[in-house]
Amino acid sequence: MHEHTEPGRWRTRFAEAAREERPGLAELCLLIGAEAEPGLGEAGMDAAEIELDRLAGLLPYGPKTPHGWAAALASLLGGRYDFHGTPGDYRRLESSLLHQVLRRRRGLPILLSVVWMEVARRAGAPVYGVALPGHFVVGFGDPGERVLADPFAGGRPMTEADTELLVAGATGEPLRPSMLLPADPLDMVLRILNNIRAWAAGRPERSDVALWAVELALLLPSHPARLRYERAQLLVERGDFTAGAAEMEAYADVVAAVEPTTAATLRAQARAARARLN
Repeated sequence: MHEHTEPGRWRTRFAEAAREERPGLAELCLLIGAEAEPGLGEAGMDAAEIELDRLAGLLPYGPKTPHGWAAALASLLGGRYDFHGTPGDYRRLESSLLHQVLRRRRGLPILLSVVWMEVARRAGAPVYGVALPGHFVVGFGDPGERVLADPFAGGRPMTEADTELLVAGATGEPLRPSMLLPADPLDMVLRILNNIRAWAAGRPERSDVALWAVELALLLPSHPARLRYERAQLLVERGDFTAGAAEMEAYADVVAAVEPTTAATLRAQARAARARLN
C-alpha cells in the first residue's frame, strides 16, 4: 500500500509548493525528480538540498559586485566542480532532474541555471534566471545591469554582443529588453516539464514519463489548457480509454464557447476512444 501513497504525497506537495507566495525552485525541481525516480524519496531530496548548501558555503565570503558574483560562481561551479553541459545531455532524461544534475555535474541549460541560482541565492547573491529564446542563462545584480553568465558553458560571462548573437541565431530577430527580464520560477518549472515532455515525445515507449510530466504541469496554478487534451491522448494511447474519453469531453466543454468545431472533434474522438473498449 505504501508504494501507492508516496507518489500522491509528492504530487500534493508539488501542488502546495507551487502555490506558495514565493515558490521554492529547488523543492519543485526535486519533487519532479521524486516523480521520475520513486527511489529518490525524502532522503534523496534532503541530500540534494544539503549539497546546494555545501556548495554555497564554498563561495568566498563578503559583498561582491554583480561581476564579482558571476566570476565567483564560474570559478567554483564551472571551474573547481566542472558543472557544464554537452550536446549529449539533450538526449538524457537525467539532464532535467536536479538531483541527477548535482550528481553528474551535467545537464540542460535551464537545470544548470537552477544549480547556479540556488547556490548563489543561498550565499546571498542577487541572482535570477533569464529565459532567452532557445537558451537559458543566469543574471546577477539589478536586472538593469545585465551581468549575464552561461552555466551550460561553465558560467562563461556573456557580453551584450554574445546575447544579441544568440537571440538572432534562435529567432532571426533582434534582442528585445523584455527577453532579459527575470524568469518567474513557475515558468521555469513549466519549461523544465515541457523539456521532459519533448524528451518523451521522441520515445513512444516512454509515454509513462510524458504522462507524469503533463500531470505535474496541470498542478501548476497557471498552465496551457491544451495540456488537458495532451493528457487525454496519452491516457488513450496507454489503453486507459475511459479516463481518456472523460478528459477529452471535459476539455471539449472548456473550449466549446470559443471553438465549437474543435469541441465537436474532441467529442467525436472521445466516442472513438470509448468504442475501443468493446
